[in-house]
Amino acid sequence: MITRLLVANRAEIASRVFRTCRTLGIETVAVHSDADALLPYVREADVAVRLPGNTPAETYLDVEAVLAAARRSGADAIHPGYGFLSENAAFARAVEAAGLTWVGPTPESIEAMGSKIGAKELMRAAGVPVLEAPAEPTEADLPLLVKASAGGGGRGMRVVRALADLPGEVAAAEAEAASAFGDGTVFVEPYVERGRHVEVQVVGDGRGDVLVLGERDCSVQRRHQKVVEEAPAPHLPESVRAALLEAARAAAAAVDYRGAGTVEFLYDPAAERFFFLEMNTRLQVEHPVTELVHGVDLVALQIAVAEGGFDTLAALAAQPPAEGHAIEVRLYAEDPAADYQPQSGVLTTFEIPIEPGIRVDTGFESGSQVSTHYDAMLAKVIVHAPTREQAARRLAGVLSRARIHGLVTNRDLLVSILRDEEFLAGAISTAFLEKERTHASSAGDPQVAAAIALAERAGAARTVQRGIPVAWRNVVSQPQVTEFADGTRVEWWGTRDGYAIDGVTVVEVRGTRPEATVTLEADGVRTTYAVSVNGDAVDVDWPGGHVALKVTPRFVDPADAVATGSLLAPMPGTVVSVTAEVGQQVEAGQTVLVLEAMKMQHRVNAPYAGVVSEIDVKPGQQVAAGEVLAVVEENE
Repeated sequence: MITRLLVANRAEIASRVFRTCRTLGIETVAVHSDADALLPYVREADVAVRLPGNTPAETYLDVEAVLAAARRSGADAIHPGYGFLSENAAFARAVEAAGLTWVGPTPESIEAMGSKIGAKELMRAAGVPVLEAPAEPTEADLPLLVKASAGGGGRGMRVVRALADLPGEVAAAEAEAASAFGDGTVFVEPYVERGRHVEVQVVGDGRGDVLVLGERDCSVQRRHQKVVEEAPAPHLPESVRAALLEAARAAAAAVDYRGAGTVEFLYDPAAERFFFLEMNTRLQVEHPVTELVHGVDLVALQIAVAEGGFDTLAALAAQPPAEGHAIEVRLYAEDPAADYQPQSGVLTTFEIPIEPGIRVDTGFESGSQVSTHYDAMLAKVIVHAPTREQAARRLAGVLSRARIHGLVTNRDLLVSILRDEEFLAGAISTAFLEKERTHASSAGDPQVAAAIALAERAGAARTVQRGIPVAWRNVVSQPQVTEFADGTRVEWWGTRDGYAIDGVTVVEVRGTRPEATVTLEADGVRTTYAVSVNGDAVDVDWPGGHVALKVTPRFVDPADAVATGSLLAPMPGTVVSVTAEVGQQVEAGQTVLVLEAMKMQHRVNAPYAGVVSEIDVKPGQQVAAGEVLAVVEENE
């Protein structure tokens, strides 16, 4: 029996495993980098151990350091979570060699499925259909998909639509795969434009018996990374579903799989055919939707199998089938309007309503620092309801009421997806987000509410003339003006009785610090806004949405000005390569340098055709957000 379990991972997944351990009476050990020392999961554990490392990103990859932490903390078992060392056979062997219980599949299973190339050969022998590209592709074989043999999550993956682009995309995929997984091996397969990503949850006992717990649809993706996951898969023909589940069982049995794993398939609805993609020999990010519809705890099953409780699987096999529908969304710190650019910084407010039927798995809280060293996912928000339509509506409602300040997130995009007519009709595919889908906040006057809250805040801070109404003047020559960085401006007057604004009546203002509520009336409709002020950042929440504003200062420090054509770092990161040189002529959109942050590589391109007049960085250099990387002078 396991008594104390160490999770060799961080943030959300560590908290998730700890939750099950508490219900089972198992003590917990957290490990952390310096960057993660103040995250909630560290204090949720019974004990925590700091891991050394040259960089925070390398910390969790140090096998010896993790094993040393287990010895120091008295752990007798290790759960790998997902990512990092979770699919590393050498790590699994080292854990077992150290006399610890490994809560995961056998090292041999990990190796067999760890290489996507080798796994395809294994699946072909087991009779599972696979997707393959010809050794010498032609134009007729396009589009193609370059994929990393090791790892996943969309890293090292490139779509190729012209044969001339294939060598360059292969090189780029190899570099990203090597950085993310330590293995730059890639392969090429056909790219199914309108396919669906359907996967099957399995739990094996390591002796050939496999429990199959239904399928999930994970088709809604960006950058080949999942955004929305649900169970069961909508509008899947029963014949296809039965064949999928049997193929997954055969895939797991082929390697005598032990513990929880996922077999992923690409489903072509037009032909009602599916193909094996890969097997993830670990717990998946989207496992909660399976737990909710099947009434199981997959982490508890992992632990039970690791402890030898195989009859638990036999008992589950006799349980009734799935009940209801569950949908999960991944809330990311990223800007969908800027090609999903990851964001880093402080989450000044992070509040998601938790109600019956709602589950939030997160590793962050208000005040948490989101660093550039790890994936940009903030939380998984999951809902379980009797029907798919009810689940989508509830989840959209919860997300719209969430209060998330300090960073740009994909929250509004998620709400728009869940309310999209095509999504609700089940018309989903991996190309779903290629069509522009924006979330329009309901009509309102958030900038007016922000201006009034700022005025009240300034009035409350006065040390003299407190009895005089805010902004009141004996002789009114012009209105007060509040300007924001998004280009909006609010003109208002301070009167003896309050505020005067064209077309809007200020009904009530309550509080000034740390938050004010401002009630406005326009066209006979009253709306109350919650306004939070943090320096020059102003966040406004109301029933129609959220707006993040930044107050425009009246005077700009000349030291803050940058030259026209400056290419600024969009986020903190590391310069991977510089592809241009001073004096070189570049075209609009041409890559000048490549920056790596949050496990992804980001190309910094020329804004227009011109000459590179300045390059201020070199490969390997760390840069801060907003730092000038290079300057391109536009052609006349």
